[in-house]
Amino acid sequence: MLPIKTEHIAGSFRDPSGRIIISNGEIRREICTSYKENFDQLISSGLHDQLVKENLLVAHREISLPPPAHLDLYKMIAPTPIPFISYPQEWSFSQIKDAALTTLKITEYALNKGMILKDASAYNIQFLKGSPILIDTLSFETYEDGKPWQAYKQFCQHFVAPLSLMSTSDVRLGKLALIFIDGIPLDLAAKLLPWKTKLSPRLLLHIHAHARAQKTYADKAEKVSKEIKSACVSKNALRGLLDSLRLTIEGLKWNPKGTEWGNYYNETNYSENSFSKKEEIVNGFLKQISPKTVWDFGANAGEFSKIAALIAENVISFDVDYAAVEKNYILHTKKSFKNILPLVLDLTNPTPSYGWANRERMSLKDRGTPDVVMALALVHHMAIGNNIPLAELACFMSECAPYLIIEFVPKEDSQVQRMLASREDIFHDYNQSTFEKIFSQRFLIQGKSDVPGTKRSLYLMRRHEENYVAS
Repeated sequence: MLPIKTEHIAGSFRDPSGRIIISNGEIRREICTSYKENFDQLISSGLHDQLVKENLLVAHREISLPPPAHLDLYKMIAPTPIPFISYPQEWSFSQIKDAALTTLKITEYALNKGMILKDASAYNIQFLKGSPILIDTLSFETYEDGKPWQAYKQFCQHFVAPLSLMSTSDVRLGKLALIFIDGIPLDLAAKLLPWKTKLSPRLLLHIHAHARAQKTYADKAEKVSKEIKSACVSKNALRGLLDSLRLTIEGLKWNPKGTEWGNYYNETNYSENSFSKKEEIVNGFLKQISPKTVWDFGANAGEFSKIAALIAENVISFDVDYAAVEKNYILHTKKSFKNILPLVLDLTNPTPSYGWANRERMSLKDRGTPDVVMALALVHHMAIGNNIPLAELACFMSECAPYLIIEFVPKEDSQVQRMLASREDIFHDYNQSTFEKIFSQRFLIQGKSDVPGTKRSLYLMRRHEENYVAS
């Protein structure tokens, strides 16, 4: 019998109730004996089954305990795996909003069963089949009447602060979640929010007054603000707090317009026939590969992600533009394409490994290996818009997936001409023959099709495995 290979997930060290491990490539969650009473109540109260039934909590199966590596082990469970782990700074406005409302709904269900969420971290929420779902089975504890909700501050930092900033100041402030791993500090949010938000009774309470209370009692940990304490002395008061938070979240809006690529397909130089032919070519390339997982870089509003989603099990649809990702999520994921996960990503600065010891949260490439990467209408943005050499781009793409579907857009294209209109053309090697030569060093070109009615070309490439070394 082969030995069991076990690896601990660095990001789970903060929870004393248990930890996550990978055992022979499968996710396992260890439950410590210190969490026994809470876990038993989660199961016996019916809360677990209710949440799983309503797709609010990942299902799990209990598995046999391994030979004890330590004595503090009560149970071991195998949760339903999440195809791709995403992080709050990668979510669109509506994704954060839905994650917040899901957290509150779970809290209300827990309260009805005599339990409460002990933390409200956005990292405990992931997207599965198009909807937010709680992945931390150990987030619950027995509710004690009169005890303040200890996750209130965390909920405000992880959800109320970014949503209010994105709604009233600038949607790009959602990226602050990368800098502040435990949520945006409320005093910082209060400084960045427009003065008019103080006229909102709910934002005044949950952000401005909350921030003042934290500052006032920063050196007096045993004290809490009068506003917060009075809101949490009873179960009815807690229900009122949850209702106030829900109304606050529901009242925050963002209209996705005025960003750079949100209307890309309305402004492109493609004719209807050319666009249709491009879809046919991409569809044909995908059918040759029959991928299970696709990463679509520069996906815009997900028009080609939809094509991939009809073939692949999971499509991760990346774009730098918040409006594009928002539209992708609302128009596609929330309606018909539950296997598309739209995410905000700046490919010139992808999510790094971060958190404690740079291991608590994973970099983009550490979170999975797709079967194919699609990079449509992207090369010119990287090479000309961001000065990324073609050789660097080819190297990065080869590190991501064994197959690549990529589009070359020449200088004669109107989109490239628009990019060059305001800068000197220093890109003397940016041409189709050089592109093919450089990418051929990393890939075998298996297919090439010109897009009718344009000067663009689409390629299907397969990585040279003999020259590939995993990073």
